Amino acid sequence: MARVCEVCGKGPQLGNKVTTRGKAKYLGGVGTKVTGISRRQFKPNLQRLHVTEKGTNKSVLVCTQCIRSGRVVKKVRQAPFKLPVGAKE
Repeated sequence: MARVCEVCGKGPQLGNKVTTRGKAKYLGGVGTKVTGISRRQFKPNLQRLHVTEKGTNKSVLVCTQCIRSGRVVKKVRQAPFKLPVGAKE
């Protein structure tokens, strides 16, 4: 299936788009009114990520919650810089 997180399976969900009109009471108005409700699709925030999996590197679609929670391990593109041993400023 397209546009689905390959780790947790999160995909598009259906919901309502609620259109309002008017000024809120706390701002001095008479209150907001609902003028329309229509169906819409909420899409997950998917990112294409290079991931190390079972010793191989591959590109996967992953949602941002899986990236932030650490459920996927990013591919190391370049080793981090290390100071030589014994070097002083």
